[in-house]
Amino acid sequence: MKPRLTLGPVQYFWDADTKRDFYARIADEAPVDTVYLGENVCSKRQPFFDQHIEEVAERLTRGGKRVVHSGLAEVMLKRERKSCADMAEQDMLEIEVNNAAGLFHLPEGKPHRVGPYMNAYGEETIAWMVSKGATHVTVPTELPGSSVEVLAKSAAELGIGLEVQVFGRACLATSARCYHARAYGRTKDNCQFVCEEHADGMELNTRDGQSFLRVNGIQTLSHSYVNLFAEVPAMAAMGVTDLRLMPQETDMVEVARIFDDIRDGRIEMAAAEARFETLNFAAPLSNGFWHGEAGHRRITAKAAALA
Repeated sequence: MKPRLTLGPVQYFWDADTKRDFYARIADEAPVDTVYLGENVCSKRQPFFDQHIEEVAERLTRGGKRVVHSGLAEVMLKRERKSCADMAEQDMLEIEVNNAAGLFHLPEGKPHRVGPYMNAYGEETIAWMVSKGATHVTVPTELPGSSVEVLAKSAAELGIGLEVQVFGRACLATSARCYHARAYGRTKDNCQFVCEEHADGMELNTRDGQSFLRVNGIQTLSHSYVNLFAEVPAMAAMGVTDLRLMPQETDMVEVARIFDDIRDGRIEMAAAEARFETLNFAAPLSNGFWHGEAGHRRITAKAAALA
């Protein structure tokens, strides 16, 4: 089975006009099947784009995309609980839950997707999620391919979709505190939206100046971009149903086109790699987690072409 391509929610604080333009181009040009909309990282950012979700969703739908409303990864405040409740009650869009608080507000058995922040590491966890109405699960980025293979088999038996992130920075952690604000001598409540200054995350380097991580509000990301293009054939053989691309400050339409050519078997891996190199990414590429190694590493793998 040919996996579907999805575009995950924008993790960074891009202004509303930038996001609207971004999604308009995705609607018209990107060969993705599903687009996730919504704020995962910080509830203070939500008002800036939530008012445009219905409009953008309609635009994407006209472009032939399936649209899913993705919720917060961390819920601590009253407004965040209300956001979860409001999302659970709406019927306009399919929803993706990223926090247990989101599950609490769902009507019993209401169909929903489970996002990567919910830590679905094992078959029993996925089976429990399905018992609560989950129809689709995205696994955490740090899972190795051997574990994904086990989960893909379990998902197929349960009749649900299984999604793997194949491009974009890996989310390594979220925190109750905002390191991004603290780095500028501000508190979380008085951050003055400093994260808006870093459209691809704020660099966090080691003491000897080596690029190490990226900070995005309460979120800690990998410095490198995960890129599992060479592993797509193996995922297809395992039964992974969906491949997630995470938006970065690069040409995401071209990224989607390369993955589309790979999943359709129209391009050799060497040619795909050459096309990625022309994009001049702001960070190195990595695939270490998939191969059971340190996540920042890039492992050369012999990949078979899709049949």
